[in-house]
Amino acid sequence: MQRVHTRVVGRAREIELVVAAWAADRHVLLEGPPGTGKSTLLRAVAGELGLGFEFVEGNAELTPARLVGHFDPARVLTDGYDPEVFVDGPLVTAMRDGSLLYVEEINRIPEETLNVLITVMSERELHVPRLGRVAAAHGFRLVAAMNPFDAIGTARISSAVYDRVCRLSVDYQDAPDEASIVHSALPHAKVDPVWLHNVVDVVRRTRTHPDVRIGSSVRGAIDTVAVATSLAGLRGSSPQDPAVGLDAALVALSGRLRLREGCNRSAETIVTEIWTEVFGTQPEKGDGGGGEGKALAPTGATTAS
Repeated sequence: MQRVHTRVVGRAREIELVVAAWAADRHVLLEGPPGTGKSTLLRAVAGELGLGFEFVEGNAELTPARLVGHFDPARVLTDGYDPEVFVDGPLVTAMRDGSLLYVEEINRIPEETLNVLITVMSERELHVPRLGRVAAAHGFRLVAAMNPFDAIGTARISSAVYDRVCRLSVDYQDAPDEASIVHSALPHAKVDPVWLHNVVDVVRRTRTHPDVRIGSSVRGAIDTVAVATSLAGLRGSSPQDPAVGLDAALVALSGRLRLREGCNRSAETIVTEIWTEVFGTQPEKGDGGGGEGKALAPTGATTAS
């Protein structure tokens, strides 16, 4: 537990619960919005426990064959359907090795692929045509993560899955923890700590703004600080310059906001509004900080002759 805490900011309760569930030989499902450190937490705990870790990205192209494995067609022609010809997929690899199978965005995978996982969770074995029975070695567990708030390209998770896992809800961390995450991600960024905390405040306010359905994760704060640091160097200014900071925030945050249906405002306008509320200043039009999201010509730019 102490070693995991050196790799994960905060999350004491979540770390404890994941370790307890794995020690009890249970499958685990983490639910939470993006950018809440689900993958980071799982990798850190698995690493400190010395557990193998097979990563699978959940998407519509994850077929049962890609998950389970397949017979090498070229070798089948010469050797037939010999077990040595079978190419293990991540599921079979994790089962044979007694490792963790981590499925990211499990609610994006096709139903037939999900059914394979349900069978393995229940029976701890898998029957592959022409290969036979594959039994799960001790230590094999399914660990899945999903964003329950994203309805694009996702499917509803059946009760059969929930009945076979221990579910842990993961929410955003508090402001000091998120500021620590930004600092850890950008250790060489020379910015004022108060300014950095204000940037985190801006990002956190996007999650509760009445016109925003889904706000930015802490990655938005990381990108804002990183872009502001680089932009300040280009402009010969500092990240704390109101025009520099707002321009960086517009670039880093506008694409991350999902506005509510019927909202006739732009993401850029909302980011500018929140930035002004937190910092109390708004750059004048023409200095690169206009809230309409239209790029201005860089300083010194000339028109083509």
